[in-house]
Amino acid sequence: MLTPYRVSTVAFGLLLCGATLPKAAEPIGKAVEIRTAVTGAGGDFSINDPVHRDERIRTSKSGLGQFVFRDGTKLAVGWGSSVVVDKFVFDDSNSVKRLTIKAAKGTFRWVSGNSRHTAYEILTPAGTIGVRGTAFDFYIGADGTTAVVLLGGAASFCGAGGCKQLTKRCDCIVAKRNGNMSDVRRVNRGVFKTLGNTRALPFLSGNQKLVAGGGYGGCGLALAVDIQRQDRAPRIEREVRPAPDVPEKIEKPDDRKPDQDKPNRDKPHHEPDRHHDHDDTGDGKHGENDKKDRWHGDRDKPGGHDRDRGKRDRRNHHDNRSKHGHTSDRATGDDN
Repeated sequence: MLTPYRVSTVAFGLLLCGATLPKAAEPIGKAVEIRTAVTGAGGDFSINDPVHRDERIRTSKSGLGQFVFRDGTKLAVGWGSSVVVDKFVFDDSNSVKRLTIKAAKGTFRWVSGNSRHTAYEILTPAGTIGVRGTAFDFYIGADGTTAVVLLGGAASFCGAGGCKQLTKRCDCIVAKRNGNMSDVRRVNRGVFKTLGNTRALPFLSGNQKLVAGGGYGGCGLALAVDIQRQDRAPRIEREVRPAPDVPEKIEKPDDRKPDQDKPNRDKPHHEPDRHHDHDDTGDGKHGENDKKDRWHGDRDKPGGHDRDRGKRDRRNHHDNRSKHGHTSDRATGDDN
């Protein structure tokens, strides 16, 4: 425990050394929503943690922080962002005389509070956004390219190439560090190609959801891009391989002779006998082939075998009669 003498001695020594007692930074707002990782000067933010002047706020690749300042101004800081509350001059009537933020990169949503619109100023690498009682989203790329989309009220953008006024809902302007600036026109899905990043403006595309976002809609950008949300496992696309080419089967010509073809069951094996097809031997008798054909043809007919047997019996009977006839003639001749 320090005595009064030692206290006075330490204080006198600090004065001689030119040291001053640290003054606690005055909070100018607080965090109302924190997702994943949002860091400040004191480390990771949690809900209801205070925000101080000159404090740099950073978010991770999937981070989201929503803050409310003392005059009611709301600032949403999306993924991969960096911003500093550079100036905050507060008066005693729940409003500010001056509120300036420096946004280095990332994506943001601004909704003005209770202060006069001339009190707000947002600095970007490509120029300055002037606020007039308004709400808007803005995005800053890695090369400093800045896009602003008006959601309500009015705003201006002034850069090296001059100033442009945004007066209608969903008006959009894209500006670069070198002063090049697009005309003011309604935002469309082509803005993602212009910015070279489909993750830009996630509050409008719906890829990041805000708590009490204000109901400003998406200006036609909702579901414009198919991005896997960070809190979901990425979907693995299966590679579809084409089917291998199968060579066509070439049919070989049939080398079989016609007489090797199988017989037609609906037709008889042999054509019926015709006199003009018979093989004439020249002696008035039919050839042996013709006899065979008749033989086979009769056999193939129903009852063919019985008819053949009957024919043979009749021929034998005729031959026997002829023999007996010749014998009786001889006997009669001898008797005469």
